[in-house]
This record gives sequence, structure tokens and C-alpha cells, in this order.
Amino acid sequence: MRIDLHTHSNQSDGTDTPEQLVAAAAAAGLGALAITDHDTAAGWAEAAAALPAGFQLVRGAELSCAAPDGRGRLITVHLLAYLYDATSPAIVDEQLRLRAERRHRLRRMADQMVADGFPINTDELMSGLPDDAPAGRPHLAMALIRAGVVSSVDEAFASYLTGGRYYVPRTDTPVERAIEMVRDAGGVTVLAHPFAISRGPIVTAEVVADLAGRGLAGVEVDHPDHDRETRARLRGLAGELGLLVTGSSDYHGTNKTVRLGQETTHPDVLDALAERATGGKVLVG
Repeated sequence: MRIDLHTHSNQSDGTDTPEQLVAAAAAAGLGALAITDHDTAAGWAEAAAALPAGFQLVRGAELSCAAPDGRGRLITVHLLAYLYDATSPAIVDEQLRLRAERRHRLRRMADQMVADGFPINTDELMSGLPDDAPAGRPHLAMALIRAGVVSSVDEAFASYLTGGRYYVPRTDTPVERAIEMVRDAGGVTVLAHPFAISRGPIVTAEVVADLAGRGLAGVEVDHPDHDRETRARLRGLAGELGLLVTGSSDYHGTNKTVRLGQETTHPDVLDALAERATGGKVLVG
């Protein structure tokens, strides 16, 4: 069975609806899929209702976290949370805080661009977001594409949305706290694309070891942003630390060029994740 444990719908920064995401995964020959939108579980019910017979759904989320990089700085890392109880008060409260802050941040960034003459409409941008969706820079990037300012999300980030005049910082959840919250909600955590240097600053192996000691279950090794050498190094580290190894496409629909199932996870690893989780089960259509 082919398994993809990191995908996004339009409930965060993907372009497929949850139903379309499930259908596309089945058409791509996958037998199991994790829906992991940013800081929200909003698409879970729609994805579950769309499952073909025998298809497996792992309900999850990708959490934006702050972590020490092991070199004296604090950086952003992403934590994949699987099979947790989304009604946990601690998680509900933190996701409400994050969504409110991100909407405020997105509006500030858009308003500054409008003030400088960019042909976008802040009110239209904000009103077009689903109620439970975390607002983020990809939404602003798509508005810039629609306005003809840039031709791709990557160009928008490179030209305008990473640092510089229009960038507004955010306050992410401390990664140690995120691991604790997910564990208390019966879930398991995997560190997403931890050594993807093309994305920006990364943590050291010592930080990964510290997180393993705090309850981290695995690391995402096979990812489009990890080259062969990086995968080998990370796979070796996972072996030393007793961490599970996952593989995922990080699919975003038409917002990125990666394909569903471009990277996959071994079925034994999904079984191991499910065995450790008490907050939710893998759903089967």
C-alpha cells in the first residue's frame, strides 16, 4: 500500500478541497493519506465523508512551532501531529490564538502592499478565507498571482514575502509545548522536513535528539526538499535515536509542483504511529 502522510487542502494553503484531495489521492494509486493542514482540523470531516471503499485516512495537522536551532537562535520548525483529539482544550485554545494572530498579520502585510500601490484588495483577500482557515503568506501570494504581480507562489515569497518591507513576524507555539499538547491529546508527532536547508534555517542533530527525549515519535526523511545525502544523514540519525521514518509529498495542489505520492511512508511505520496514538484512529472507507 502506498501512503502519503503530509498533504494540504484549501482549508489552509492548498488548492484542492478535502473531498478533491481524497479523490486525487485515490486516483494517484494511494491507499492511505494524511490530511495535515496548517494549524487546523477544519477539513477532517469533509475528507472522512469522501473516503472510497478501503481507503485509509489519517487525520492530522501541521503545526508551526518555534524551536532553538542549536546555534543560539530561535527558528520556525513544522511539527506533523497525527491522530490526536482535536477537541482537547489546550489545542483548541492554541489554534484559536494562532488563527487570530495570523489573520491580523496577513491584514497588516496586505494593507502595507496596498499602501505602496499593489493592485490587491485586502477586504476581498480576508473575506475569501474559510472561517476556520489559518491565514498565511501563501494566501497573499495567491492574491499577487491573481493580480498579475507575480507568476508563482515561489516568486511571491522570494520577491516580497520573506523578510523586507512587507514581512510581519508571528509568534509560534514553542515546539516543546506543541509536542506535549499533542501527546496529552493522545496523538503522535513527526518533525516535518527537518533538514530542508532550501527552506531556511534548520535545527541541528542535537535539537532533534532533545525533541526525541521529549516525546517526538519520528522524522520526515523522504521529502521533496531533502536530497539523497540529506536523507541518508537523517535516516542514520533516526536510527540512532529510535525515531520512526516517514515519507511524504507535502502536496499543496497547484500551489506547488510536487505530486501526491511523490514520496511515501512504509505501511509498518503507519501501523507504528497508529499503535502509539490514543486520541484517534485511522479511518477506513
